[in-house]
Amino acid sequence: MRSRRTIALTRATEDAERSAARLLELGYASFVAPATMVLATQAGIPRRDYDAVVATSAKAFDLLSPYSRDAILALPLFVVGAQTARAAAARELGVEASAEDAAALAESLRARLAPASRVLYLAGRDRKSALERALAADGHRVTPIEVYVAEARRAWSFGEARAVANCDAALHYSARSAELALRLANGAGIAESFRALLHVCISEDAASSLRSSGATRVRSASNPDEHALFDALARAFGAGD
Repeated sequence: MRSRRTIALTRATEDAERSAARLLELGYASFVAPATMVLATQAGIPRRDYDAVVATSAKAFDLLSPYSRDAILALPLFVVGAQTARAAAARELGVEASAEDAAALAESLRARLAPASRVLYLAGRDRKSALERALAADGHRVTPIEVYVAEARRAWSFGEARAVANCDAALHYSARSAELALRLANGAGIAESFRALLHVCISEDAASSLRSSGATRVRSASNPDEHALFDALARAFGAGD
């Protein structure tokens, strides 16, 4: 009988550990080799009269200081993703609405907020600007507060690199983490082995740098969420990839 397939997870440790637990339920083993380290910035919230708060990542609440949490307690909160909503609930913050992605969240806010509303965005330092652009285009005044930063690791250890090279596949949750994983693999001398892996990405955006690197076994999820990512992984293995 074939042993469990082993999946490389290069997202930040806490996120990767949650993903590893879900993969185990699906019958996969996993190895965590983070490409980033997520740290709280301890940024404070400017004193203003905000009309709403938005967040696109669970990290915004996992790393939110108690003082900042109290400052937004009474404000309507809008988030992207079920995991972000759960993280907010764990901090006893009520979520008024959640959406599948930033575009859907902007559409929801378009229907709910008055023109020129003041919106506080609990954000990461390295982020896409789609939500901020969409809100600004609707005339809202957006104040981004960088609650956390995902710092790139300089290198994998010898043991991490060897384990990643021996995995059956790698999962990629963002374009940045895929690019950083490629850089780490190059630095560790396992670039060829890494490119030869099956790479399953949460979006075509995340897949682009892998394709450009010469990786040929690259697949993308049908939707930008983990459930679809795991489905894409299963389909790739089922197809003999």
